[in-house]
Amino acid sequence: MGKPKSLPKHQPSALSQPSEPDLIAQLVQSHYLFRQLDPAWLNDSFKTQDIAAEKLYSNRPVYTAYRSSEPLKVLYLVLAGGPVIARSSPLDRVIAITYPGAAFGMRNLPLGYGLVGHAFPTLIESYKTTDVVKLPIELVQTLYEHHETFRSRYDLLFELREKFQYHLLNCSTYPPQAVASLLRALLYQERGLGNQPNPNGIYSFDLPVDLIARACQLNQRTVEQVLKGMQQAGLIALHKPEDLSEDMIHVLDPEGLKEAYSATRDKVSWWPLK
Repeated sequence: MGKPKSLPKHQPSALSQPSEPDLIAQLVQSHYLFRQLDPAWLNDSFKTQDIAAEKLYSNRPVYTAYRSSEPLKVLYLVLAGGPVIARSSPLDRVIAITYPGAAFGMRNLPLGYGLVGHAFPTLIESYKTTDVVKLPIELVQTLYEHHETFRSRYDLLFELREKFQYHLLNCSTYPPQAVASLLRALLYQERGLGNQPNPNGIYSFDLPVDLIARACQLNQRTVEQVLKGMQQAGLIALHKPEDLSEDMIHVLDPEGLKEAYSATRDKVSWWPLK
Protein backbone atom coordinates (compact mmCIF):
# COMPACT_ATOMS: atom_id res chain seq x y z
CA MET A 1 0.00 0.00 0.00
CA GLY A 2 1.40 3.41 -0.96
CA LYS A 3 2.05 6.19 1.50
CA PRO A 4 -0.91 8.45 2.24
CA LYS A 5 -0.74 12.15 1.11
CA SER A 6 -16.41 11.20 37.27
CA LEU A 7 -15.94 7.76 37.62
CA PRO A 8 -13.06 5.85 39.15
CA LYS A 9 -10.02 5.82 36.96
CA HIS A 10 -8.79 2.55 35.51
CA GLN A 11 -5.43 1.38 36.72
CA PRO A 12 -2.19 1.81 34.75
CA SER A 13 -0.88 -1.25 33.01
CA ALA A 14 1.28 -3.57 35.05
CA LEU A 15 2.89 -4.68 31.81
CA SER A 16 6.04 -3.05 30.57
CA GLN A 17 5.34 -0.29 28.08
CA PRO A 18 6.02 -1.55 24.53
CA SER A 19 8.58 0.41 22.55
CA GLU A 20 7.18 2.54 19.75
CA PRO A 21 8.46 0.36 16.86
CA ASP A 22 7.12 -2.77 18.56
CA LEU A 23 3.75 -1.11 19.12
CA ILE A 24 3.50 0.03 15.50
CA ALA A 25 4.42 -3.46 14.28
CA GLN A 26 1.72 -4.96 16.52
CA LEU A 27 -0.91 -2.51 15.28
CA VAL A 28 -0.01 -3.04 11.61
CA GLN A 29 -0.21 -6.78 12.08
CA SER A 30 -3.35 -7.17 14.13
CA HIS A 31 -5.45 -4.03 14.57
CA TYR A 32 -8.27 -3.19 12.18
CA LEU A 33 -7.51 0.55 11.94
CA PHE A 34 -3.83 0.04 11.12
CA ARG A 35 -3.70 -3.34 9.41
CA GLN A 36 -1.16 -3.33 6.52
CA LEU A 37 -0.58 0.42 6.67
CA ASP A 38 2.90 1.80 6.00
CA PRO A 39 4.94 1.40 9.23
CA ALA A 40 7.39 4.14 8.22
CA TRP A 41 4.59 6.66 7.74
CA LEU A 42 2.99 5.64 11.02
CA ASN A 43 6.31 6.00 12.80
CA ASP A 44 6.57 9.59 11.56
CA SER A 45 2.99 10.26 12.69
CA PHE A 46 3.49 8.70 16.13
CA LYS A 47 6.85 10.37 16.72
CA THR A 48 5.63 13.52 18.48
CA GLN A 49 2.73 11.91 20.33
CA ASP A 50 2.42 10.43 23.81
CA ILE A 51 1.04 6.94 23.20
CA ALA A 52 -0.05 5.17 26.39
CA ALA A 53 -0.48 1.42 26.86
CA GLU A 54 -2.72 0.48 29.78
CA LYS A 55 -4.47 -2.45 31.36
CA LEU A 56 -8.17 -2.01 32.14
CA TYR A 57 -9.56 -4.13 34.96
CA SER A 58 -13.03 -5.62 35.32
CA ASN A 59 -15.63 -4.00 37.56
CA ARG A 60 -13.90 -0.63 37.20
CA PRO A 61 -15.66 1.82 34.87
CA VAL A 62 -13.52 3.26 32.08
CA TYR A 63 -15.72 6.31 31.46
CA THR A 64 -19.31 7.37 30.98
CA ALA A 65 -20.03 8.12 27.33
CA TYR A 66 -21.98 11.11 26.00
CA ARG A 67 -21.20 13.51 28.83
CA SER A 68 -20.91 16.85 27.05
CA SER A 69 -19.12 18.40 30.01
CA GLU A 70 -16.43 15.69 29.94
CA PRO A 71 -15.29 15.17 26.33
CA LEU A 72 -13.10 12.17 25.62
CA LYS A 73 -9.52 12.98 24.63
CA VAL A 74 -8.31 9.57 23.46
CA LEU A 75 -9.33 6.69 21.22
CA TYR A 76 -8.98 3.27 22.85
CA LEU A 77 -7.48 0.48 20.74
CA VAL A 78 -8.13 -3.00 22.14
CA LEU A 79 -5.08 -5.25 21.77
CA ALA A 80 -5.88 -8.24 24.00
CA GLY A 81 -8.29 -9.53 26.62
CA GLY A 82 -11.74 -8.09 27.07
CA PRO A 83 -14.38 -7.74 25.99
CA VAL A 84 -15.21 -4.10 26.72
CA ILE A 85 -18.94 -3.40 26.98
CA ALA A 86 -21.31 -0.45 26.91
CA ARG A 87 -24.18 -0.63 29.41
CA SER A 88 -27.35 1.40 29.18
CA SER A 89 -29.56 2.38 32.08
CA PRO A 90 -31.97 1.90 33.75
CA LEU A 91 -32.35 -1.60 32.24
CA ASP A 92 -28.59 -2.23 32.50
CA ARG A 93 -28.65 -3.65 29.00
CA VAL A 94 -25.43 -4.41 27.13
CA ILE A 95 -25.59 -2.46 23.86
CA ALA A 96 -22.01 -2.80 22.56
CA ILE A 97 -19.28 -5.45 22.85
CA THR A 98 -15.72 -4.69 21.74
CA TYR A 99 -13.10 -7.41 21.20
CA PRO A 100 -9.35 -7.26 20.41
CA GLY A 101 -8.57 -5.73 17.04
CA ALA A 102 -11.30 -3.12 17.38
CA ALA A 103 -11.63 0.25 19.09
CA PHE A 104 -14.01 2.20 21.28
CA GLY A 105 -14.45 5.84 22.15
CA MET A 106 -14.86 7.12 18.57
CA ARG A 107 -18.45 8.23 19.19
CA ASN A 108 -17.19 10.55 21.93
CA LEU A 109 -14.49 12.28 19.92
CA PRO A 110 -15.19 15.51 17.99
CA LEU A 111 -14.22 13.82 14.75
CA GLY A 112 -16.09 12.20 11.85
CA TYR A 113 -19.57 11.06 12.77
CA GLY A 114 -18.74 11.72 16.40
CA LEU A 115 -19.47 15.38 15.64
CA VAL A 116 -23.15 14.60 15.07
CA GLY A 117 -23.69 11.44 17.09
CA HIS A 118 -25.38 12.00 20.44
CA ALA A 119 -27.04 9.69 22.93
CA PHE A 120 -27.78 9.30 26.62
CA PRO A 121 -25.06 8.69 29.24
CA THR A 122 -23.76 5.13 28.85
CA LEU A 123 -21.28 3.31 31.08
CA ILE A 124 -18.21 1.91 29.31
CA GLU A 125 -16.66 -0.94 31.27
CA SER A 126 -14.04 -3.62 30.78
CA TYR A 127 -15.90 -6.86 31.47
CA LYS A 128 -12.62 -8.75 31.70
CA THR A 129 -9.03 -7.51 32.00
CA THR A 130 -8.17 -5.73 28.76
CA ASP A 131 -4.93 -4.42 27.25
CA VAL A 132 -5.46 -1.17 25.35
CA VAL A 133 -3.48 1.58 23.69
CA LYS A 134 -4.74 5.15 24.03
CA LEU A 135 -4.31 7.38 20.98
CA PRO A 136 -4.57 11.12 21.69
CA ILE A 137 -7.26 12.97 19.76
CA GLU A 138 -4.57 15.06 18.04
CA LEU A 139 -3.01 11.93 16.52
CA VAL A 140 -6.38 10.48 15.53
CA GLN A 141 -7.20 13.81 13.84
CA THR A 142 -3.94 13.74 11.88
CA LEU A 143 -4.45 10.17 10.73
CA TYR A 144 -8.07 10.86 9.82
CA GLU A 145 -7.27 13.92 7.75
CA HIS A 146 -4.22 12.59 5.90
CA HIS A 147 -4.83 8.87 5.37
CA GLU A 148 -7.81 7.79 3.28
CA THR A 149 -7.66 4.15 4.37
CA PHE A 150 -7.61 5.06 8.07
CA ARG A 151 -10.48 7.49 7.52
CA SER A 152 -12.70 4.93 5.76
CA ARG A 153 -12.00 2.32 8.44
CA TYR A 154 -12.64 4.80 11.25
CA ASP A 155 -15.97 5.73 9.66
CA LEU A 156 -16.89 2.06 9.31
CA LEU A 157 -16.62 1.67 13.09
CA PHE A 158 -19.69 3.91 13.37
CA GLU A 159 -21.60 1.86 10.82
CA LEU A 160 -20.80 -1.42 12.56
CA ARG A 161 -21.88 -0.03 15.94
CA GLU A 162 -25.22 1.06 14.48
CA LYS A 163 -25.73 -2.32 12.83
CA PHE A 164 -24.89 -4.08 16.09
CA GLN A 165 -27.70 -2.19 17.80
CA TYR A 166 -29.98 -2.93 14.84
CA HIS A 167 -29.51 -6.64 15.46
CA LEU A 168 -30.36 -6.11 19.13
CA LEU A 169 -33.65 -4.52 18.02
CA ASN A 170 -34.52 -7.95 16.64
CA CYS A 171 -34.12 -9.60 20.05
CA SER A 172 -37.68 -10.84 20.43
CA THR A 173 -39.10 -12.41 23.58
CA TYR A 174 -38.58 -15.80 21.91
CA PRO A 175 -35.29 -16.93 23.51
CA PRO A 176 -33.73 -18.80 20.52
CA GLN A 177 -34.25 -15.81 18.27
CA ALA A 178 -32.98 -13.37 20.91
CA VAL A 179 -29.70 -15.24 21.45
CA ALA A 180 -29.29 -15.81 17.72
CA SER A 181 -29.74 -12.05 17.18
CA LEU A 182 -26.82 -11.28 19.46
CA LEU A 183 -24.60 -13.92 17.89
CA ARG A 184 -25.49 -12.66 14.42
CA ALA A 185 -24.59 -9.12 15.54
CA LEU A 186 -21.17 -10.34 16.67
CA LEU A 187 -20.61 -12.33 13.48
CA TYR A 188 -21.44 -9.30 11.36
CA GLN A 189 -19.21 -7.05 13.46
CA GLU A 190 -16.14 -9.28 13.56
CA ARG A 191 -16.44 -10.20 9.88
CA GLY A 192 -16.67 -6.50 9.00
CA LEU A 193 -13.52 -5.81 11.01
CA GLY A 194 -11.70 -8.67 9.28
CA ASN A 195 -10.97 -10.36 12.61
CA GLN A 196 -12.97 -13.54 11.95
CA PRO A 197 -13.76 -16.24 10.94
CA ASN A 198 -10.73 -18.52 11.25
CA PRO A 199 -9.50 -20.53 8.23
CA ASN A 200 -12.08 -23.21 9.03
CA GLY A 201 -14.94 -20.72 8.89
CA ILE A 202 -15.52 -20.82 12.66
CA TYR A 203 -16.25 -17.71 14.72
CA SER A 204 -15.12 -17.72 18.36
CA PHE A 205 -16.22 -15.34 21.10
CA ASP A 206 -15.35 -14.97 24.76
CA LEU A 207 -18.99 -14.42 25.69
CA PRO A 208 -20.15 -15.11 29.25
CA VAL A 209 -23.75 -16.14 29.85
CA ASP A 210 -24.24 -13.00 31.93
CA LEU A 211 -23.39 -10.77 28.93
CA ILE A 212 -25.80 -12.67 26.69
CA ALA A 213 -28.54 -12.35 29.28
CA ARG A 214 -28.02 -8.61 29.67
CA ALA A 215 -27.84 -8.00 25.93
CA CYS A 216 -30.94 -10.10 25.15
CA GLN A 217 -32.89 -9.23 28.31
CA LEU A 218 -33.27 -12.87 29.32
CA ASN A 219 -32.45 -14.61 32.59
CA GLN A 220 -29.25 -16.61 32.75
CA ARG A 221 -30.97 -19.97 33.15
CA THR A 222 -32.90 -19.43 29.91
CA VAL A 223 -29.69 -18.44 28.09
CA GLU A 224 -28.02 -21.64 29.29
CA GLN A 225 -30.93 -23.68 27.92
CA VAL A 226 -30.75 -21.93 24.56
CA LEU A 227 -27.00 -22.49 24.28
CA LYS A 228 -27.45 -26.14 25.13
CA GLY A 229 -30.09 -26.46 22.41
CA MET A 230 -27.86 -24.69 19.87
CA GLN A 231 -25.01 -27.01 20.78
CA GLN A 232 -27.17 -30.11 20.34
CA ALA A 233 -28.36 -28.76 16.98
CA GLY A 234 -24.76 -28.36 15.83
CA LEU A 235 -24.91 -24.58 15.52
CA ILE A 236 -22.30 -23.85 18.18
CA ALA A 237 -19.70 -25.54 20.35
CA LEU A 238 -19.11 -24.41 23.90
CA HIS A 239 -15.88 -24.31 25.93
CA LYS A 240 -13.16 -26.59 24.56
CA PRO A 241 -10.16 -27.90 26.56
CA GLU A 242 -7.73 -25.73 24.58
CA ASP A 243 -9.70 -22.51 25.19
CA LEU A 244 -8.13 -19.94 27.49
CA SER A 245 -11.56 -18.88 28.75
CA GLU A 246 -14.38 -21.07 30.01
CA ASP A 247 -16.84 -18.64 28.42
CA MET A 248 -15.85 -19.36 24.81
CA ILE A 249 -18.59 -19.91 22.25
CA HIS A 250 -17.64 -21.22 18.81
CA VAL A 251 -20.16 -20.64 16.01
CA LEU A 252 -19.88 -23.69 13.73
CA ASP A 253 -22.84 -23.07 11.41
CA PRO A 254 -23.44 -19.35 10.68
CA GLU A 255 -26.10 -20.17 8.07
CA GLY A 256 -27.99 -22.39 10.49
CA LEU A 257 -27.75 -19.62 13.05
CA LYS A 258 -29.25 -17.27 10.48
CA GLU A 259 -32.28 -19.54 10.26
CA ALA A 260 -32.76 -19.34 14.03
CA TYR A 261 -32.35 -15.56 13.83
CA SER A 262 -35.20 -15.39 11.31
CA ALA A 263 -37.38 -17.96 13.06
CA THR A 264 -40.75 -17.67 14.73
CA ARG A 265 -42.01 -19.81 17.60
CA ASP A 266 -42.98 -22.65 15.27
CA LYS A 267 -39.69 -22.96 13.38
CA VAL A 268 -37.01 -23.96 15.90
CA SER A 269 -37.39 -27.67 16.45
CA TRP A 270 -34.68 -27.91 19.11
CA TRP A 271 -36.38 -25.47 21.50
CA PRO A 272 -38.84 -27.44 23.67
CA LEU A 273 -40.62 -24.48 25.26
CA LYS A 274 -43.45 -22.80 23.33
